[in-house]
Formats: sequence, structure tokens, C-alpha cells
Amino acid sequence: MTGEVTYDAAGSAEVTEGAVASETAQPGTPPELAGGDGLGCHAGAAEMEAAARMAGKSEILDQYARDYPQGPHDKPQSMCPAFGSLRVGLRMRRVGTILSGSACCVYGLTFVSHFYGARRSVGYVPFNSETLVTGKLFEDIREAVHEMADPERYDAIVVTNLCVPTASGVPLRLLPSEIDGVRIVGIDVPGFGVPTHAEAKDILAGAMLKYAREEIEAGPVQAPAAGKSDRPTVALLGEMFPADPMMIGAMLAPLGLAAGPVVPCREWRELYAALDCGAAAAIHPFYTASMREFEAAGRPIVGSAPVGHDGTAAWLAAIGEAFGVSAGQVAAAQNAFLPAIREALAATPIKGTITLSGYEGSELLVARLLIESGADVPYVGTACPRTAQSDADRAWLEARGVTVKFRASLEDDCAAMEAITPDLAIGTTPVVQKAKELAIPGLYFTNLISARPLMGPAGAGSLQQVVNAAIGNKARMDGMKAFFEGVGDGDTAGVWEGDPNLRPDFRAQHQKKLDKQARAAKAQEMI
Repeated sequence: MTGEVTYDAAGSAEVTEGAVASETAQPGTPPELAGGDGLGCHAGAAEMEAAARMAGKSEILDQYARDYPQGPHDKPQSMCPAFGSLRVGLRMRRVGTILSGSACCVYGLTFVSHFYGARRSVGYVPFNSETLVTGKLFEDIREAVHEMADPERYDAIVVTNLCVPTASGVPLRLLPSEIDGVRIVGIDVPGFGVPTHAEAKDILAGAMLKYAREEIEAGPVQAPAAGKSDRPTVALLGEMFPADPMMIGAMLAPLGLAAGPVVPCREWRELYAALDCGAAAAIHPFYTASMREFEAAGRPIVGSAPVGHDGTAAWLAAIGEAFGVSAGQVAAAQNAFLPAIREALAATPIKGTITLSGYEGSELLVARLLIESGADVPYVGTACPRTAQSDADRAWLEARGVTVKFRASLEDDCAAMEAITPDLAIGTTPVVQKAKELAIPGLYFTNLISARPLMGPAGAGSLQQVVNAAIGNKARMDGMKAFFEGVGDGDTAGVWEGDPNLRPDFRAQHQKKLDKQARAAKAQEMI
């Protein structure tokens, strides 16, 4: 598709009929992944990737390697990647979810998803050594999908292979593409092939956009609930604070444009409206699979975001260029918002040195906002990869002396924080924990920074209060550190009547086991 989307006048989607796959799953699960005396989901990443390739998953793993290139750490250091795609599905209306993986993984994922506010059930297809080896697991998944595919309840069902089914080659591609009007979307989200949960969101968003794009090419589709926009729209890539799309829409209005749907979407029909945009804005620049679908639909991609004074000016100019808006109209839009942004940034300046790290994908944008608010930000670490869409933000930060670390590991973030000893450390839970142990004030990026608007005038004044309040807690942190001084740390933490029983012999024995496992993993990689 390269033109406009054709909507069904009756408001219903035309979905291509899909036939149940006639092929059968091929058994070939390596014994070490089949349970019993094997390693199961506790097998190393190298072993599981090798098994997945032997089982026919090379194509998808190679695609993930291109889309989400790994950095110095070869495994996730945030939560399980599948949480990202699971959360995307659970936040969509009329979309069901089925997981296939080890019971411990499914338990953890569902627990975390409900902790974050999910209010619906998650389907689960269990397996054992026999069903993995014989291919019965695939038949069980297909049976579960048929049982769950109720068009009165669902527009789509997402089936996700976790580590062991992926490594065993369970072929979700052989599931029917549609059952009684319910779309079936199968994805593999193994921890050994997807670096972060943020990128797993893109895996599902990209798969859904691909399905929706093919539906559009096949014929008229369901119109947006609010109707088609009377102005050209800009689709927004990446989860963001709910007020941000409205603020972006207000800034686009002087250009004669409107904000389109946010991808990941909240409803299937929003996918059609997203693809019906004039351009896609990569607010989060790592949505590689989603950008590929927009480009296949003939939609240009605009990087960065309207954050702070300089970011907003550059972004409005880039959007204007993408839509062929006149320079005078772009200048009018800039003049309408930049003074208010400048005023908000100057109203409550931030005075202090801050290190910033996270895994959400918006770390560079937040750093820009902090710097324009007056903060000194010498280090920014993000677990996400460098992309062409983040280059403008990276260049702006580096021109101001900031060290930007893509695919930053926990060790990178902690080392920077310890070396710089900032007035405030913004980061993930373990980084903030380490900072507080050193009596450095800390803020959790996900809970306290991502949960605030960042765009336009609203974003310009959103961080100062919480950041300045945290920096002001230094005396309190020093007091707590002094109070707990001498109680030990690590495995000697607490109050002891005598000296802690350290048992160095147990440590040495355990270290030998770890060394042996490391040598075995290295030997496997060489093979």
C-alpha cells in the first residue's frame, strides 16, 4: 500500500479467510531442552539459540539480530523481554493472549502484568518432555486457539512462544491466520534473541502492523471509532504519557496536521488509522519492525521528538519538511510554542549533576530536557540500541559534552554513577539501589520520570519539581548512611551477635561450578 486506506462504508472490516495449516509440527527438540534430566529453560543462551537454529528458527533469530543488535551484554538485564509484548497485548481491547513456555516463566510474566494493572486472564498452554519431543505442543496450541477464537469477544488472539518452545522450533507460522473472523498473530519472544522488553513491544506492534497492512491491501477495512481525520495525520511510535499525544496534536494544528494513533495501539482498528498517516514519528527510535511496516506502506519516518526548546523547533521543522509545509507556516507554529517552552524551562531551573540511565527508550529525550532545565548531565545510558532515528538526539547531547552509551549494561551505569558521584542518579532499580547505598539521592526512571509528560510546554515544566526535591534529599541520605554504618552489607548485612559465618569453602565450591559451566558454554560456542 502506498496511497490512502480504503475504509468499509458499513464500518466492518473485511478480513481474508485463513485456512487451518495442513502441515504438522516437526519433532526435533534437543534432549537438554525437553525436561527430565535436561536443563530445560535453565539451559544457557548459547545452547538454546543453537537448538532454536537446529529446529528451524534461524530466519526469525537473524531478523531479530538485524532489528535489535546486541551490545556488550548478550542477555537482558531488565525484566524478561516477553513482558513487553505481553503488556502490549493486554492493553488492547478485544485482544486475547496465549503464552507457551515454562510454567515458572508464565507465572512470573502474569504476576508482573497484573501488578502493572492488567485486568484480564492470560491463556497458557503447558507442555512436558513428551509433548515437546513429539510435536504435540503445537497441536495443543492450535486446539487452544480454536477454542478461544470467539468473534463476539475478540478481534485478535496473540500467541507467544517463550524461550523453550522457540528453542524447540514450535512453528507458530503454521497456525491459521484467521478463525471465524478472529485474527491469529503468532510471535517468538525468546530471552536469548530479544535484548530488552522495550524491543519486544516492537515485535508485537510490528507483527500487528504487518497483518493490518496486508488487510488494507486486500480491500476496505474498518474505519476508526472517531472517524477519519479531516487533516493529514502523524502516527506516533512508542508508548508515552497520556497527555503527550494531545500536546503533540496541539503543536501540529498550526501546520494543518493532526496527531494520529499511538503505536502500540489500544484497538485493532487503530492500526489501520496509524498506517493511513502521512508520516510516522519515531518518538521511541528503536521500533524497527514497526518502522519497516510504515516504510512498506510508503510512509516516511521522522526521528526525535518535540522535547524542550531545541528539540521542539527541530522536530516541527522536520515534520513540516516531511509534509511539504511552507517555511512560513512552520515558523508560525514554532513561534506559537517555543516562547512558552523557554519560559517553563527557566521558571524553576535544575541545579546539580545528574547521571541518567534506563531501558524505556526515552532516555536521550529526558536528558535533553534536563540539560535545557539547567542540569549538568555527563552520562546517559540506555539499554536500547543506536538507530538512525536517535542520531539527532545523540549528536545534540554529545555536542554538550555528554557521554551517550547505547546498549549500556548495569555495570556501565553503576560505574558511571560511582565515578561521577552525581547529586542525583536517575536509573533502574539496581542503579538507584546502588546509589542509595552510597548516600546518593536516586529516582526510578520508569516510575517517576516516564510517568510524566515530556512533550512541548507541558513537558518543559514537568521534571523540575521532582528532580529538585530529590537533589534536596542529600542530607537525609547522609543521615541514613551514618545511622546504618557498621551493620554490614551483602551476605553480612544485619546485626550479628558474633562474627558472620562466611564459609569461604562453600564460596570456592560454588565458584568452581560456575567456572565449569562457563567453560562448557564457551566450548559449545566454538562448536
